[in-house]
Amino acid sequence: MKRSLLRSGFTEMKYDTGRLLINYAQGPPGETPLFLIPGQTMPWESYTRVLKGLSEHFEIYAVDVHGHGSSGWIPDGEYRFSTMGADFVSMLNEVVCRPAIVSGNSSGGLLAAWIAANAPESVLGIVTEDPPFFSSEWPRLRDDTYVYRIMKLSAETLMGSKGRDLSAFFKEFELPVEGKKRLMTLPKPLSLFISMILKVYQGIRRGEPVDLPFLPLDARLFIRGLSEYDPKFSASFLDCSPVVDFDHTEILSRINCPLLLMHAHWFRHDRFGLVGALDDDDVERVRSLVGNFRYRRIETGHVMHLHRPVDFIDGMLEMKEWVREDQS
Repeated sequence: MKRSLLRSGFTEMKYDTGRLLINYAQGPPGETPLFLIPGQTMPWESYTRVLKGLSEHFEIYAVDVHGHGSSGWIPDGEYRFSTMGADFVSMLNEVVCRPAIVSGNSSGGLLAAWIAANAPESVLGIVTEDPPFFSSEWPRLRDDTYVYRIMKLSAETLMGSKGRDLSAFFKEFELPVEGKKRLMTLPKPLSLFISMILKVYQGIRRGEPVDLPFLPLDARLFIRGLSEYDPKFSASFLDCSPVVDFDHTEILSRINCPLLLMHAHWFRHDRFGLVGALDDDDVERVRSLVGNFRYRRIETGHVMHLHRPVDFIDGMLEMKEWVREDQS
């Protein structure tokens, strides 16, 4: 996967923040730079399905967020958006060296918003791909979102006394079913098979990322991400410390550049509240705060660039044209 991308003109490099190294992939030279920030647990390779198409229109910089992929971990586990955002601003100024379109998925979308609000001179426009605007505020994150359950499960199984126990994570993993009170679990034979494979893999290749190429790409990347990222990144959200100095209303109200919000499918569950990144009321709050705003609803999963690559590329091209119009 990575090898074929690098053969296509992408180069993997490191940026030294002075405190840790940020890993990123850079594409062939192009007219407009595009800075891609994946969501929680995902490495930069989550953009595999869109990089070739995007590189025909942009110069790509796809990063591993702090504590993810091959980037360094923050030693004290203080994964604050202000700290990570400031490092990405430095990258934009010292590596990209010109204003860029910044696109972020999930928590990466919050980082894109922070960058736009705090370093407007470095940003042409931002694409927020299913970002948890307002739903990641405290205490709503704890009281009204399913994702809080997943982050809690990550902390319990990946930071426990047995170390990074992926087998235990998937044994406990449950997914709410839309329109029903019950939860969906993996079929027992499949659950036992995945657990066995993960236990054997981690036993033989102790400490190495788990890469299972026979799985569908989204499952393969999710498992690999869980096997190599710093679980303190998820654990830090259990008290909302990453956004302790990230006021959603204040940040959004300071964004003057074009903002495209790409919104994936969501629903509400009786026990867990919001299943998804943000609901329609959250979208309207964003719309009321950002003057230069556009919206795309796409009925697909949370990692839209994996599930609907053509629609994602179309969104990037819309932003490129919008930026051109905005500057003329």
